[in-house]
Amino acid sequence: NHIKGPNLPSREEIIETLDSLITIIFPGFFTREEIDRDSVRFWLGAECSRIYPRLEDQINKSFRYFCRDWKKCRPDAEECRVGNKESCLRRARRIGRALFRELPELRRVLFQDVQAHFTGDPAAKSLDEIILAYPGLFAISVYRIAHFLWRKQVPLLPRIMSEYAHTRTGIDIHPGARIGHHFMIDHGTGVVIGETTVIGDHVRIYQGVTLGALAVPSDAEKFRDAKRHPTIRDRVTIYAGATILGGKTVVGTGATIGGNVWITRPVAAGATIFGQPPARAGGS
Repeated sequence: NHIKGPNLPSREEIIETLDSLITIIFPGFFTREEIDRDSVRFWLGAECSRIYPRLEDQINKSFRYFCRDWKKCRPDAEECRVGNKESCLRRARRIGRALFRELPELRRVLFQDVQAHFTGDPAAKSLDEIILAYPGLFAISVYRIAHFLWRKQVPLLPRIMSEYAHTRTGIDIHPGARIGHHFMIDHGTGVVIGETTVIGDHVRIYQGVTLGALAVPSDAEKFRDAKRHPTIRDRVTIYAGATILGGKTVVGTGATIGGNVWITRPVAAGATIFGQPPARAGGS
């Protein structure tokens, strides 16, 4: 509970709900009980019924926390007593239901991401291995759920979700980023993808890549809604340790960015960018 205002959403509840949503998207992979083709529909229905009230409650608390008029309404108020606004509860209910309706589409796109990992990593022995073990796929799964809530302007929850994935995987994807289908993050540790980043389809990223912003002056407020992070077009490969910065930086379709390079200017489609080869310092 928050001392000076309405109750904050619970981080623990959000994380448990998020894990349950991923379990629904990939049924049979993360469940303790055994399910089969005959029982999966009943299991999905029971899980959705169990999870939905928890999700709605956390969204409602997030809206109430940022509502200036929260004292004038009860948490379970169906109607807002201030102006013509939609009540926090009704808004939470509408968005919660929309997310559950979106789950089949999220599942479809995530299976494209699974396929991208399998196609792009010869070390992967099966699609199941990627779903169960790959940190990049987990971080992308969390991102796609958090991004849906971000687009619906739900406060707090998307960032709590993305930071949970960051803690577990070392991959930091801001929920505001826009990422296309067949997205792959291999290894993943140290990857940073900023809020206004735009990434196309069939993009591959390796460990230690930063898609970030250039430093802003002390009056950062006027840059808050600006495009600060790069745009990566379709079928781009970015190798380990590359740093690409700035809202005007566009990496063209089919480009290849070598490891440990620093880029703050546009890159032409199909180009290959790499640093100087290391010099030998003695020896035979």
